[in-house]
Amino acid sequence: MAQRFSVVVLTLNEEKKLPRCLKSIPNCDDVLVVDSGSSDRTVEIAQNHGARVIFNRFENFAQQRNFSLRYGSLRHSWVFHLDADETFTSELWEECRSHRLDEHTDGVWVAPRMMWRGRWLKRCTDFPAWQARFVHRDRFEFIEVGHGQRESPNMRMTRFVSCYEHDLSAEGVEGWLEKHRRYAAAEVASFLTQHPPRFRKLWAADPLKRRRALKRLSYRLPCRPVLRFIYQYVLRRGFLDGKGAWEYCHLLARYEGFASDALRHKNAKSND
Repeated sequence: MAQRFSVVVLTLNEEKKLPRCLKSIPNCDDVLVVDSGSSDRTVEIAQNHGARVIFNRFENFAQQRNFSLRYGSLRHSWVFHLDADETFTSELWEECRSHRLDEHTDGVWVAPRMMWRGRWLKRCTDFPAWQARFVHRDRFEFIEVGHGQRESPNMRMTRFVSCYEHDLSAEGVEGWLEKHRRYAAAEVASFLTQHPPRFRKLWAADPLKRRRALKRLSYRLPCRPVLRFIYQYVLRRGFLDGKGAWEYCHLLARYEGFASDALRHKNAKSND
């Protein structure tokens, strides 16, 4: 028997990306768009696709997603969270519809396929980079980490096999850089509030724990832009992902430069 579930999409001025996202959601009787004050046609597009729209001032991604769970009047117990530059695959849709999750599970990690100019960059985006996306409306809670969200530590998680797609190039290179300047500042602010990394997690059996430990360690390394490029393009064999990987790995190096600048700025202010 097919399982019904709700879908939540977060938006702010997403008129260019939202139609493709909503078209990937077939035969869903509860699509909720949580908008944080769009001035373009985002709300009109959402309503034309049959989605409900509610407004909430954006503080961070975790707060916005938790708001949708608590106050979105969602019809179904299980909820999938998307962003406007993300889309369902048919395989993931069927896996969500056929799930047999019980009261011992609060949420599901789902891996995105990161796309750049229409091509999947499997290796240089650290696939599978698990994200908590399919969650129980009444039991799950997000927490903010850096520029994104993560499951609260007490959540009971499992994984799906299928993936959603994330179009990294949806806003072009300049849009990507503008967004990641903000992300770098948020990542640095989060790093400065955390305890020192536990290096033994770098050898954990769980790849998700390894990835998170490596991310925290990276803030203590010199020459981060160069190291990031070498790690993603060479060590992770990103060069096998095609010519788009060269461009994308250079962008990742620039992101590390933004983060290094933000960290120096924070340290300088604290020493004043």
